Amino acid sequence: MLKIYKSFFKRNITPISLDQYVPKVELKEYLKLNDSIYEVDSKAEKGMTFSRLLNYKYSDALKKMDPDHLVALVTEVIPKYSCLVFCPTKKNCENVAEMICKFLSKEYLKHKEKEKEDVIKNLKNMSSGKLCPVLKRTVPFGVAYHHSGLTSEERRLLEEAYSSGILCLFTCTSTLAAGVNLPARRVILRAPYVAKEFLKRNQYKQMIGRAGRAGIDTVGESILIFQEKDKEQVLELINRPLENCYSHLVQEFTKGIQTLFLSLIGLKIATNLGDIHDFMNGTFFGIQQNVLLKEKSLWEITVESLSYLTEKGLLQKEMVATSEEEHQCNFHITKLGRASFKGTIDLAYCDILYRDLKKGLEGLVLESFLHLIYLTTPYDLVPQCDPDWMVYFRQFNQLSPAEQNVASRLGISESFIGKKASGQAIKKKVDKDVVNRLYLSFVLYALLKETNVWSVAEKFNMPRGYIQNLLTGAASFSSCVLHFCEELEEFWVYRALLVELTKKLTYCVKAELIPLMEVTGVLEGRAKQLYKAGYKSLMHLANADPEVLIRTIDHLSRRQAKQIISSAKMLLHEKAEALQEEVDELLRLPPDFPGPVDTPTEKAWS
Repeated sequence: MLKIYKSFFKRNITPISLDQYVPKVELKEYLKLNDSIYEVDSKAEKGMTFSRLLNYKYSDALKKMDPDHLVALVTEVIPKYSCLVFCPTKKNCENVAEMICKFLSKEYLKHKEKEKEDVIKNLKNMSSGKLCPVLKRTVPFGVAYHHSGLTSEERRLLEEAYSSGILCLFTCTSTLAAGVNLPARRVILRAPYVAKEFLKRNQYKQMIGRAGRAGIDTVGESILIFQEKDKEQVLELINRPLENCYSHLVQEFTKGIQTLFLSLIGLKIATNLGDIHDFMNGTFFGIQQNVLLKEKSLWEITVESLSYLTEKGLLQKEMVATSEEEHQCNFHITKLGRASFKGTIDLAYCDILYRDLKKGLEGLVLESFLHLIYLTTPYDLVPQCDPDWMVYFRQFNQLSPAEQNVASRLGISESFIGKKASGQAIKKKVDKDVVNRLYLSFVLYALLKETNVWSVAEKFNMPRGYIQNLLTGAASFSSCVLHFCEELEEFWVYRALLVELTKKLTYCVKAELIPLMEVTGVLEGRAKQLYKAGYKSLMHLANADPEVLIRTIDHLSRRQAKQIISSAKMLLHEKAEALQEEVDELLRLPPDFPGPVDTPTEKAWS
C-alpha cells in the first residue's frame, strides 16, 4: 500500500518550492574592527574583505562612552527600520540602552510619540503604578532592553510595541535569538561572547538570523564587533561549519535515558530488557551510538540504567520463564516509580522529595503556608540561589513563632543566619541546600502575602523577572508534587492542602480575585478592574452586558469584552456540569443495593 501511494505521488504531484511564495531576503554579514567594517566573503583569503570606514563625528565624551561606535551603527537604520543589539550580559543590555539614548537627538522623541506614551502608561498599569527607571528613560526614544529580568507581561508588551514599529531598537541577550520572532533590518553583536564564553557557530548563526524580514525588507544586515585580540577566533568562527547535533540523552543520563525508561515501563510500551534495548536502537541516540559511545555499548548502558532505577526503588525486576531453557527479564513500575512518573518529578530529586514529605508528616506546621511552600519550592533552582544574608536575617526576625518553628524543624536557627549576616565563622555544619531552599521559600511566602512582584523584588534585591520565574516554577512544581502525593496513600493529607496552594501560587493574587483570573484573558490588572467595578464572581461576569463592560472598564475593546464574557459562561457551564456529575454519582445506587423496606406504619397508611 505504501508503495502504491509513493508511486501515485511521484506521478501526479509536482514538487512546489516555498521560494515561489516567500521572497528571499538577502543577509549580508559584516565584521567591525575599530573604525573599519569588513564584509564576510567566503571566497576571500581570510574570509573577509574591506567594505567601508565608519563615517560619524564623535565628540570626546561620546568616544569615551561609546568605544564600539554603537550610536553610529544604530542611527544608520533607526527609527525608519528596526535594529537589535545583542549584548553579553543582562546588565550590559540596560547600560547600552541608556548610553545610546543619551546621545540620540531629540528628533527621536517625536517619532510615534503618542504610541510610546501609551506603552509607558500600559507598563505602569500592569505593574501597580511601578515603572523601571531605565525603561522610563529609553522608551520615549523608541529604545528598550529585553532579557529575563523583565516580567512576562513587560516582555509581551515591549515585543508587541517593537513588532508594530513603536519601538525601533532592542538591546538584548542571546535568549531573544531563539523562540521569539522579532526580526530586524540590522542585527549588531556587541562582542563575540555570551557571558564569558566565546560564541559557537550555531549561536552566531541563530543571532544573525534575526536580520531581514520576509515580506517587509529586501535585505538584512548583521555586524559583529570584535577587538584585535579576538581576531583569529572570529575569523575561525565565520569560516568553520556548524557544530554537529547530538542526542541530548547522552549528556544527562538521569534526566534522559532513565526518565525515558520509567515512562516506557509506566506506559507499558516496553517492559522487558530486550524490548527496551530494541526501542533505544531506534532513537536518535541509538542511531548515533557508534559516535557517542566510546567505553560502553548501548546494551551496557540500558542494563545499568534499569539497574539504577531498580536500586532506587522505582522499578521491580522479575525473571519470567519463556521456555524450559530461556528466561526473560521483565520490569514493573513500583508505587514510588508511578508517583514520580505521574508527577513528572526529576529522578535526581524523587527520593529527596519522598524523604522531605515523609519528614514533613512528623510535624507539619499549618498556621501559615510557609512549611507547604518550602516543600514545593523547586529543587533545581536551589543551587543557583545566592542569599543576601542581611536580607535573610531581617526576614527571619519578622517570622511569627510558628513560622520560626518551621525553620527550627529544618535545622536552621536564628543564630546561624545572624552569624552568616555578620560574616562570622560557623563551626556547626548546616545543609546548604536546605538553607538556600528556605530563602527561596521566604521570597515566595512574601509574594503570596503581598502579591506584588515589584515590592518583593526590592525587598530581596532580586530581578523581578527572576522572582516571576521562581513563582511560575513553584506553581508548576506544586502541581507535580500534588500528582506525586495522589499516587501514594501515606501522603493523603497533602492532597487537599496542595490543591489550594497550587491555585494560590498559579494566580498569586488576593483570594477574591482568583475566580475572575480563571477566565481566559483576565490577568491580575484586569481582575482588579473587574472586581472594583462590581464583577466579583464568575456568575456576575457571565451575565455581564458587553456594552456596559466597555463603558465601565478602561482600555477594554468590544472584542475583548465579548471574549471575557464568553469564557466566563463556558467556565461556569463546565463547573455546573462537574457538580451535576458529582450529584449523579452520589445518587447512583449499585445494582445489588436493597430496595426500601416498608415499616408497619407505612403499610398501615398504604
